[in-house]
Amino acid sequence: MATTSSQPKLLVIVGPTASGKSDLALTVAKRFAGEIISADSLTVRQEISIGAAKPSPIVQAQIPHHLLDVVKPCQEFTAATFKRLATAAIAAIASQGKLPILVGGSGLYIDSVLYNFKFLPPGPANERSQLNSLSLAELQEQISRRGISTEGIDIQNKRRLIRRLETGGALPSRTKLRPNTSIFGLNPPAKQLKSKIEIRTRQMIEDGLEAEVRALVDKYGWTCAGLQAIGYREWRQYFENRQTLAETESRIIKSTVALAKKQRTWFARHPEIEWFESSEKALAAISGKRKRKEN
Repeated sequence: MATTSSQPKLLVIVGPTASGKSDLALTVAKRFAGEIISADSLTVRQEISIGAAKPSPIVQAQIPHHLLDVVKPCQEFTAATFKRLATAAIAAIASQGKLPILVGGSGLYIDSVLYNFKFLPPGPANERSQLNSLSLAELQEQISRRGISTEGIDIQNKRRLIRRLETGGALPSRTKLRPNTSIFGLNPPAKQLKSKIEIRTRQMIEDGLEAEVRALVDKYGWTCAGLQAIGYREWRQYFENRQTLAETESRIIKSTVALAKKQRTWFARHPEIEWFESSEKALAAISGKRKRKEN
């Protein structure tokens, strides 16, 4: 097993959704011979593209991206699996003399790598089956009744709630921050971030999000894990003629703003993160730190 001193250098870019992390990571990767590891619970899924803001084939051709399209839309994918794959990707990128750049807003995924999480084992199969049979409201009621914290998770996502119930609210054990790691955060003002979310949501709809969701629903059904995510689940009432397109757009924006707030809260407790309101300031800081290390 590698010692702490042999850990390869790692650059991490975090922040709320739509803050500009992906564009910043792409610029940094081009400037410093890096490759990107996506820490996103949705972009790991095949066929989930527009609503996940997945990098386009053109962007992926410019800079190698890792951990995109890893599993099928409905396949189970855990933070423990992410940690294993991301750790392997970091080692592989570093072995080529390249800079690994871990970027994303999925706090548990990011932290699993940064703090070497030791995850709790999965619950018994019969318990998982029983919990799967419950509705979202029933799962939320059980969590509330048992006084289990939902900090850092999407309470509209059944898989997250089930896992929290299985562990009784217990979180993975962790170590100190891995060595040779620099973490930069993008955190635009709330009003500016909301505007970015609104613009991005409208662009997703213009790019064909409705058709993407409809095709996935026809193929897999609404119980599919990928369709329980923000940007996808909000379309159900629209397809059932119970809300308008404008209302669907509004619901996606509202859900995304709420997610951004949770992400801010999650990362705010990390004193190791250097925060910036703009990509330009973050890029200047990253460039300065890289130059100092090279000299």
